[in-house]
Amino acid sequence: MGAPRVSRQAARLLADTPAIAEAHFRAEAEPYDALTRPDGYLNLGTAENRLLWDLLEDRLAQLPPMTEATARYAPLHGTAVLRGRVAALLSDTVGTPLDAEDLVVISGATGALDAIASVLCDPGEAIVVPAPYYGAFDTDLGGRSGARILPAPLDPADGFRLTAAAVDRALSRAREEGVTVRAVALSSPSNPIGEVHPPEVLAELLRVVRAHDVDLIADEIYAHAVFGGQAFTSAADPAVNPDWAGRTHVVWGFAKDFGLPGLKTGVLHTRDPRVRDAARALAYFAPVSTATQHTLAELLADPEWVASFLAAGRLRLGASYGHLTGLLEEYGIPYAPAGAGFSVWLDLGRWLPAAGFGGEELLWRELFEKAKVSILPGGAFRSPRPGWFRLCHTVDSPLVAEAVRRIAVHLGLPPRPGPHDPTPSPSSAPRNGSRP
Repeated sequence: MGAPRVSRQAARLLADTPAIAEAHFRAEAEPYDALTRPDGYLNLGTAENRLLWDLLEDRLAQLPPMTEATARYAPLHGTAVLRGRVAALLSDTVGTPLDAEDLVVISGATGALDAIASVLCDPGEAIVVPAPYYGAFDTDLGGRSGARILPAPLDPADGFRLTAAAVDRALSRAREEGVTVRAVALSSPSNPIGEVHPPEVLAELLRVVRAHDVDLIADEIYAHAVFGGQAFTSAADPAVNPDWAGRTHVVWGFAKDFGLPGLKTGVLHTRDPRVRDAARALAYFAPVSTATQHTLAELLADPEWVASFLAAGRLRLGASYGHLTGLLEEYGIPYAPAGAGFSVWLDLGRWLPAAGFGGEELLWRELFEKAKVSILPGGAFRSPRPGWFRLCHTVDSPLVAEAVRRIAVHLGLPPRPGPHDPTPSPSSAPRNGSRP
């Protein structure tokens, strides 16, 4: 008896399941522990912020328990209370008052990206994305919508910094090839580079987007994860976007800034009523539980606590980044400086065992299987040049130190003299539950 038939869309989704996802779950199943599993895996491939739980635990424990009301149905695009409180938070972030009616709450930023791509694109139409870009964009934006993702390669010699010219070239090339482009999508701050895009760069990008008459999708899930000198500017900020606000759609969520990826709550902000209504309809298929929405609304109920928590998170991110980059510099491992996010973009090109992206994949597999360190290869992020890897540092600092030591040993770099006494973990800061 033959296997049951699946749809072409299901077959495409199965084909897109990445090997890096398997690496994550293998690493999580056999984690390193200095005492009980010294030969375990070190998972620095997953962008989870594990530095915040002590700041969240007491606060979450103090929230009102679930009631009959929070076990009932609620509006599938988000309760009025949660949308109102998210709108208040993001109004300060964006730099202009946001209307809660323009927010759609949906299952994760993945759900929000899927929804906006499905609303804007018919199958075969395209979305241009500056590259390297968050590897799951291919699935999040194109998996169900059928949209094509067209990379706009950024210059490695310029540190992969975002330029409007690179996007303009990709849009012009698509037009010459007869491809219909519906949107430009970018992560801001960027993932995997960690660049906080300057306002003048965003303003120029928006001029290009407008000139080509396409929409802008801004994934701003790291908006509050900025620790460097460049302040965050939203793509929806009127200072850089005075006349394309109706065609700019912002995605945000609780996974990164609040360290709550397991609650799977994302938000789409759009001022176009047709886009908003269509996204609400899609939220029917990916709603967030009423109980989860109640928890998150209560978490945001105290603006003073929220501001203090986000400030503490930024301090810890900065300390974690400084610890990692200090180790990289000590071993002589080059990297692209970051100002936000959970990761550092490593340049391991000189150590590839073979040329090209094939050599990059070989090194990735060697690091995973032999050194038992999980980081992600640049090919997963559509890097224009092989040899780059994303390493996430938002775990306890001894784990980061051990992972870098293992990488250095595998690369044949001189071991550090004497035992390493790592910088105290940012999560070992005073634990008062709600204040930095």
